[in-house]
Parts: sequence; C-alpha cells; structure tokens
Amino acid sequence: MKGGRVVRENRGLSKRLIKLSFCVAAGFFLLLTRLWYLQIIKADTLFDLSESNRLRSVPVAACRGTILDRNGVVLVSNSPSYSLAVIPQDVVNKEALIDSLVRLLGLDRDELLERWEKGKGRARYVPIVVAAGITRDQVELLEENQFRLPGVDVEVKPVRLYPFGTMAAHLMGYLAEVSDQELAADRYQHYNAGDYVGKNGLEKSYENELHGTDGGRRIEVDARGHYLRTISETNPTTGNSLELTIDKNLQQSAEKAFGQEAGAAVALDVNSGEVLAFVSNPGFDPALFSGRMPPDVWKSYLEDKRHPLENKALKGQYPPGSTFKIITALAGLEEGLIDGKATVECTGSYKLGSSKFNCWNRHGHGVVNLKRALKESCDVYFYELGEKLGVDRIAKYARLFGMGKPLGIDLDNERGGLIPTMEWKEKRFHKKWFPGETPPVAIGQGYVLATPIQLASMIATVANNGTVYRPHLVKRIIDPDGRTVKEFGPEIIAKTGLRPESFQLVKEGLFAVVNEPKGTGSMARLYEVKVAGKTGTSQVVKLRDSKGNEPYQFRDHALFVGFAPYDKPEIAVAVVVEHGEHGGSAAAPIAGKILRTYFEEKGVIAKPVRHDASAAGSDKPAAQPAGQPVQLPAGKAD
Repeated sequence: MKGGRVVRENRGLSKRLIKLSFCVAAGFFLLLTRLWYLQIIKADTLFDLSESNRLRSVPVAACRGTILDRNGVVLVSNSPSYSLAVIPQDVVNKEALIDSLVRLLGLDRDELLERWEKGKGRARYVPIVVAAGITRDQVELLEENQFRLPGVDVEVKPVRLYPFGTMAAHLMGYLAEVSDQELAADRYQHYNAGDYVGKNGLEKSYENELHGTDGGRRIEVDARGHYLRTISETNPTTGNSLELTIDKNLQQSAEKAFGQEAGAAVALDVNSGEVLAFVSNPGFDPALFSGRMPPDVWKSYLEDKRHPLENKALKGQYPPGSTFKIITALAGLEEGLIDGKATVECTGSYKLGSSKFNCWNRHGHGVVNLKRALKESCDVYFYELGEKLGVDRIAKYARLFGMGKPLGIDLDNERGGLIPTMEWKEKRFHKKWFPGETPPVAIGQGYVLATPIQLASMIATVANNGTVYRPHLVKRIIDPDGRTVKEFGPEIIAKTGLRPESFQLVKEGLFAVVNEPKGTGSMARLYEVKVAGKTGTSQVVKLRDSKGNEPYQFRDHALFVGFAPYDKPEIAVAVVVEHGEHGGSAAAPIAGKILRTYFEEKGVIAKPVRHDASAAGSDKPAAQPAGQPVQLPAGKAD
C-alpha cells in the first residue's frame, strides 16, 4: 500500500513539474518575444527616443529678404527678436514654472498658459514658444536664473524693421506668428510653430520668395536639459529680396499730402503699369503685429472712423462721380452720338419722364459742347448723352478700360468695383432696368463703383490712347548674392480699340479742366508741366443737409484723376478723399503735390530751396507751389 501511494505521489509531482516547466518556458518565450520586439521591431523608435533625451534639434530661423524701392532704398529690413520657449519634457512642475515666469518677467499668466496649451499636440521635446518679442532685460533675467528654470530656452528670430515707420504699411503688409490653421496647410508644411509669416500685402503675396530656408543646430544636453555642446549645424538661407516699382520719395510726398484726411491715391507709369505710389490713409504701425499688440492701440484702430486697417487703394469701392464722365464721353464719341461741336443747353436740370435730374449748377451752364461740359463738369450734358447711350453701351466701354473686375495687381483680395447692366439688375434684384436709372450712371453715380487702382488705370489708359496695362508693384526678385532671379516687365491685358480722335477730344477737355478759366481742377495745375485731369464728387447719401451740417460719414467723397505731361504722358494719378466734399478743393491739391514731387525727382521742376540772403533781390519768379489756387475763377461742381 505504501509503495502504491509513493508512486501516485511521484506521478503528481511529475505532473506539477511538467506544468511548472511549461509555465517557465512560456515566461521565457514571452520575455524573449518582448526582447525581440524591443530590440528588432522598435529599435529605431527607441533609439530616437533615447537620443532625444540627449540630443536636441534647435531650429535657426532664416532672415527674410529685404524690400527695396525702385532706386535701391531699403524700405523693410530685419532685426533680431527674442522669444521665450519651453521644452515640456524637461519641465518638472508646470504650474510652478509658470508662476516663476510671471513673477520674474511680469508676463501674463493666462497668455502663457494659452500658448502652452496650443503646443500640446506636438512631441514633448519640441520647444513651445510661450512669449514672443521679449526684451533684452527679460532675456538677461532668464539667463541669470537659468538653473532655476528647467526646460526654459530663449530663441532668437529675425523680425521686420521699418526704417520709415508707417509708410506704405498697407502695401508692405505685416508679419505675425503662423497660426495652427496655417501650419496644417500644405503651403506651410516646412514651417515651425512660432515662425513669422506674411499676413497681407507684399509680405503675404511674396511669402515663398521672402521667407528663405531655416537652418538648425543639433545639440547635446544633460539630464536637466542644459546645453553641453553642438553636434552639427546647418546654416539658414536668407530669403530673396524684392525691388519694387514704388518711389520712396513719391510715396512719402503722397502720404504727407493727405495729412489727417482719409482716402487713397495711386500713381502709375502710363506706359508700363508700374505703380509709383500706393497710398491708403491713415496707415498703421506694422511692427506692432509681430509682437503683442497693445490693447489701447488695437482699440484705437478699431474705433477710428477713418478705418486705418482697411487697404482703401485696393479694396475701397467708391462711386467715381464725375471722373466717370470720361468713359461716357468716349462712348458717345465712338458711337457717333456727339462730336467736338455738338452742343446741349443746360438750364440747371434735366427731365426724363416724370423724373427730374439736377445739375450741380442750379442756374445752368447755358449752351455747352463736350470740352466745356468736361471743363465745368456739366451734369445735364452727360444726363442727355447717357439717355441716348443706354446703360449697356456705357457698361461696354467701361469694361474696355478694365472696370468692373479686378485688374490682377500682385496683391491679394483686390476688389472689382461694379459696372451695372440691365442683365446685372435682373439677376441681382429680379427687376428690370428703368430709363430713369441711366442718367445717374452716366455721371458715375447710381450703382457704379470703382476702386482707386481702377481709376488710376482708367486715366492711364486715356493718357496712352487705349492700352490697358496690368498694374504691378515688383520690378525684380533678387537672390541673397544680388543676382536677378526674375524680372517683371509691362503686361498688356487689353486694348480698347478706340479711335485716337476720340481720345484727343476728351484730352482737350481734361486739359481745360486744370488750365482754363472755370475749370474745376485748377488746384492740380503746375506751371512748369502741363497737367490734364478730371475732378469728381460722389454722393454718399441721396438727401443732404441744405445747411452743410452732415456728419462726417455722410459727407460726399472727393476725387481727382489726371496725367502729365499733357503732350507726352508719363504718370497718371488717382486720388480719393473720403468725405472730402469737393474734388477740386480736396483731391486736386493732393494730386498736384504728387505730380510736382514726381517731376522734381526727375529734375524737370526745380526743388524748393531755403530762403536766404543770397536770394534777396532776385527777379526770378518763384515756382507755383502745387495745391495753390491760381487767380482764376474756378468752378465748384466737384
């Protein structure tokens, strides 16, 4: 009995040993499998993780290319900017670190936390910029307390420097940190969080050219994340530079001429489409957008009734007023409805059915031909001509000049204005066009809208007898070694096909506007150079206070378009003064100052000199200052 029991016990023990052996073997198999997985399958990943604890990639931002005017004057350059960054994996206590930064640097706690949260989706060893544009004093404090702030780093990045302050701010645009939405787009796939990118203007349109290629450093750090040595380094490549068509002196003169008035001005080379000056007034400080915008400044921008953040030259859409009479006149000449001799009697108003349309001169101009109608801006002449033409024929000729659609200038978000037709009204309002709606269109009112860049292109096309050039702002792109990468020349986008005789008759009227008695544009006159142009006043509201006490936002806009020299045109200019009331008194003087500066720069007109004793007794007459009224009775229409 004992032997059987021993045998049974041995058999049970053997079974348990076998089970134990299987368990041990299974455990070893799992360990070996896990070891194989870690050593073979995950080897590269784990190696990268271990290396990331020791080695860090520190991006080195490239300098953006500079922006120059047509004469090589630097308009936008670069200066270093410091940013505060944290490396999450090196931070022991997030809340304590935030408290230390707030106490040490005086930063806003909520802003630090907000920026930190935005960077949580990236790898923990990638630096997160939590404060941009910190001062040198703050940098010194960080360096002094480096060992008390684990995970904190200071990054140096170039930001834009504007030697001429707010000059041409709407044209240049501004930089700001790349957003999360932009980082997700293909266009910004090579950018890093905290990088600066162009947000509008030329900075945005030519972002790919200006940005350059970032470099980087591979550094070794200790267990606390402190720098030990540089392993490797790749130098950044500076972006390409832009040489603009803009003339700095002309741009400054145009902006100064506006003073505190709101509006826009565009000057074009009539034979190439080069933009010589591009003004939207008032401007803004583009440097503020690269850092933390002071709340009081941002509030002042938003509350300013003159809308300083709006690019008026590109996006402002205004009734062109009497400047549009140029189009109506050319349409009438081409259609054979008028000539230089045909006359209309202006009695102060024009009746069409039951509607009555007043001329600006309620007493009437009497008998007027085309030249006098343009010179004195007689509305009745163009009311009658507009009725004969009809809205669709007026629109046909306006569109020959590129009006009613964007011209394709090298800036984003250009507005196209509006040239109404019978079909347009049917689609827009589901109503037919009434004959009484055409006379206002003939004088640039009603539904008609145009941007300052379109008005400048229109008068430039008149000046060169019918060639529509695409306005452009960049002459050439230059690489960091000074070589030309790309050059931009004139681009013809249309030819009107109008007869030279039609242009000549209209030009004679435009010359009279500026240079003859009762001409409405006498304040744009230059004695040394012959100027031709047309004034305009466009209504903002239909019903006006007869006492002239309208609030600012309800006052009429003032306009002027012109070109010079009359005999051989070189430059065309369009000026819009928002709520300036009269084109002849508000817009024409600004245009005169722009033209004077242009010809002073060319040496055609002598620049003014300071009065001193040596000039005393000189019998040479002083040059007529631009913007000064001549001693002739000027009209008050526009």
